[in-house]
Amino acid sequence: MTNTDRRQLNVAVLYPNLLNLYGDRGNARAIVQRCAARGIDVTVDGVDIGDPWSPRQRTDLVLVGGGQDREQRRVQADLQRRGDALRDYADNNGVILAVCGGFQLFGRQYRGWDGEIMEGIGIFDAVATHPGPKIARCVGNVVALWEGETVVGFENHGGRTYLNDGQEAFADVVSGFGNNGGDGLEGAKVRNAFGTYLHGAVLPKNPRLADRLIALALERRYGPTAAKLAPLDDRIALRAHAEALHAALSSTTSALARRFAQLA
Repeated sequence: MTNTDRRQLNVAVLYPNLLNLYGDRGNARAIVQRCAARGIDVTVDGVDIGDPWSPRQRTDLVLVGGGQDREQRRVQADLQRRGDALRDYADNNGVILAVCGGFQLFGRQYRGWDGEIMEGIGIFDAVATHPGPKIARCVGNVVALWEGETVVGFENHGGRTYLNDGQEAFADVVSGFGNNGGDGLEGAKVRNAFGTYLHGAVLPKNPRLADRLIALALERRYGPTAAKLAPLDDRIALRAHAEALHAALSSTTSALARRFAQLA
């Protein structure tokens, strides 16, 4: 690639009209804006049920958001038909961000609140289960440690995800529930595929994570040199990050104070 060549990325957003809980569509917008600021062209294609799309075509980044159980059931069969192609894409370092319900369906299996089992496509070696409608959901602001830095977001999920032995987590929970509220893990990571419960949307509040996805996609398409990203003025994004961080940690401090008061 010469200095005069213009880099381009193709982004596929799976089921944008069904899996868009808590503004997950904003992840694509963050990618577009951060690329545009660097002179990188981006095309974004929404992939709905039945659309003739495969990641084996020119695809540089796959995004999938969250949805409730009924939306997951609606897309599950279509996602299964695309499973072989998506697994092949992931095995060949394809870049993926799967959020909440998308994260669950990109695992091996999700058992819904009514006991119905939805088979996933197995990119992440994880299983998820909903303990039932009488059990409290995992709701609130989250802070997690990812590569020595904080990532922030908002979670609201009834399902609990458990990673099988050998499956790497995306991050470690500092405040919030994460995958299941018990093991301190958040999300999952396999090669260039990331799964997370973080809404928000997550990328606008976490510019370093957004840039990691962009850099991985550029490197896969053009090689390591093209993956070098010019720094941006991230004052607004970092302010949003700091406010989310403060909200999450303040909530944790308040909860601990109430707990100690009950024990006193």
